Amino acid sequence: MKKKAIEKIPYFGLEKISRKKQAKYIGVTGIKIIGHEKHLFLEVYRNQKESKDTPLVRIVLTKKDFGTYRPESGEWTRQYIRSGNNNNGRMIWNSVGDSLYWEEMEKENILQSPEDLERIKKFCGTTVWREEGWWEYIDRRQSDIATEVRRKAERRKYQRRQEALKDRIAHTKELPEKKILDRADTVYFHSEHYLYYKKHGCWAKIACSKCGGVTDARWKSGISYESQFQTRTEEPREGRYGTCPMCGAHGLYKCQGEVKGEHSRKIHLFLGQRYKENGMVMRYVQVEKSWILGLICGEKGTEMYNACEKLSGVEIARAYFEPGKKMQIDYQKHNPYLGEDFWDDCNLCGMNNITINAAPIMPETYEEMEGTMFQYSALQEYVKCVGDVNPIDYLERYSHTPQIEVLVKMGLIGVVENLVKCYYGIVENAHASRPDVFLGIRKERVKQLIRKKGDVEILKVMQMEKRFGQNWTDDQIEQLKETGLSSVQVDRATKYMTLQKLLNRIEKYAGCQYGTECSRAKARIRNVATTYVDYLEMREDLGYDLNNTVYQYPRNLDEAHHKMVMEINKEKAEARLREVARLYPDIRKSYRSLRKKYFYEDEKYLIRPARSAEEIVMEGRILHHCVGGDGYLNRHNTGQTYILMVRLKDEPEIPYITVEIDAKYPRIIQWYGEFDKKPDEKNMQVWLNAWLMKLKTGTLTEEMETAAIA
Repeated sequence: MKKKAIEKIPYFGLEKISRKKQAKYIGVTGIKIIGHEKHLFLEVYRNQKESKDTPLVRIVLTKKDFGTYRPESGEWTRQYIRSGNNNNGRMIWNSVGDSLYWEEMEKENILQSPEDLERIKKFCGTTVWREEGWWEYIDRRQSDIATEVRRKAERRKYQRRQEALKDRIAHTKELPEKKILDRADTVYFHSEHYLYYKKHGCWAKIACSKCGGVTDARWKSGISYESQFQTRTEEPREGRYGTCPMCGAHGLYKCQGEVKGEHSRKIHLFLGQRYKENGMVMRYVQVEKSWILGLICGEKGTEMYNACEKLSGVEIARAYFEPGKKMQIDYQKHNPYLGEDFWDDCNLCGMNNITINAAPIMPETYEEMEGTMFQYSALQEYVKCVGDVNPIDYLERYSHTPQIEVLVKMGLIGVVENLVKCYYGIVENAHASRPDVFLGIRKERVKQLIRKKGDVEILKVMQMEKRFGQNWTDDQIEQLKETGLSSVQVDRATKYMTLQKLLNRIEKYAGCQYGTECSRAKARIRNVATTYVDYLEMREDLGYDLNNTVYQYPRNLDEAHHKMVMEINKEKAEARLREVARLYPDIRKSYRSLRKKYFYEDEKYLIRPARSAEEIVMEGRILHHCVGGDGYLNRHNTGQTYILMVRLKDEPEIPYITVEIDAKYPRIIQWYGEFDKKPDEKNMQVWLNAWLMKLKTGTLTEEMETAAIA
């Protein structure tokens, strides 16, 4: 779309202002040819005399493109003519107060003449359910154009991906399948064979998976003269190794009755190859070895007639690395309709996702790395220390963090393992070349970290030391690591004592020495360390002077910690009581008047309203129910419902049952005792019902006055 040429075309303008009262906007259309291409113009004006020369918006459509121009700002956008769903929405020229509903939109937005509508219909070539909504022709045409543009972009993108995929396949070396299968059979399957057997008396029928033959052999010597000339073998037993009487192969005995006909084992291997000039392709291969026993139906039941072995391999994925490019993984998939395998540049979805796990790496990989971008990646050294790895993850991390090579060669394997898993929180300066600056530790600590093989927990303590600006000893570093304390906990505790005192006290409270290999001792030290620091924090929060050694170093840590917990809870409880007294003062003010209305007692029980918000909160705490919540307090405070207390007459201050009653219509909403239970439910319900009846009939006050006179 030639936007500059479109801007030079004069505005159509309104011929006259519409006399329709509800018409706020008028659309004017026209057809212009620009660059040998037809353009549909729609200009929308306010239905006002002062606005008839300059439109609010100018919408331009071609057969393949569209755009919206705003004369006021001089900006071009690709907005649709309308936003919203089919039943309501807003035009792009509407103001905030304009209607969103269809019927009203038809009255507010009109065209200047019927010719404008015909022009729109002819150019857009779409259909709508109602012609009064003329903007729908344009909206649908815009949607069709946008859909086609998106599809073309997706097709171009897909074609580029397919071309890149074909290029990768063309530059990938042929897979040395025989070498892979031979190595897998020798090194990983250990050239294992099976001897299937079935005993019958002194004889055994044996089938060998190596040679495929089936023979009868005597495993127990006989008493006849001929038996000394018959084929002999050791007694076959499940799970034991023996020798095939036919080919002499060494194999594992397996009873015929335990075999379902076929069994197999799978392993995965990685093979790295040079890709193009100095790139690498890491190939993930699955190798499967199957042992098959052939069975037929004989005169005496199921019989073995042969056995064989089958070794097969399939390449599952390829990871391509090139300098300056993002890593790309291709996956081999199967088309069940065509019965063909094919390569694709994206993984499967959902539960069928193809996963690449750690597996052995073929030694040819390291030879192929010479002269590539990974010749100094230290992958071989890392594998020697760790074992099976996923080299794709390792090489991808190495591409972003080349410092991994130095860390591996220094023996900081624990650090590298975390980096390979993308745990970059341990890195202080990702651009540093020196390991101490890279990890954010003191230079003198590198040797100790090497001795610990890059233990990340030790590293975190060393980083803590650097942040605090301290110079701890090697023993202090290792002991602090055993405590498992965070930097915040250590910082808070060491305000009142040295680090060594903190460590000594933890060791003494735990009753275990640092550096023991006992897992229970380690767990005890960690638990005590957390408890002790928690105790100190609570003491500090409560305002105690922790420079006092009596507070710092209690005789019994567990008792002191429990005491602090109780004190903290008491502080919170008192703060809650002060808060509810401030928020709900009318509960205390209305007590006298409510007592006159609801109070009642007999020989066994009494019932009265709550004296204050604090009493309601304490009622909930003592009886362990929710009456002390803000909902109950607010309803009582505003006179919606009231909280009443039922007490045993002999113990009037001990909570027993709590009742919530409707303030407007006398009815009991709910009543509960301790732990939301209803003690003596049958008798208490009868008593409460009798009290409620007296309250409704107005005899409750009379009875209490009579009892007072008597």
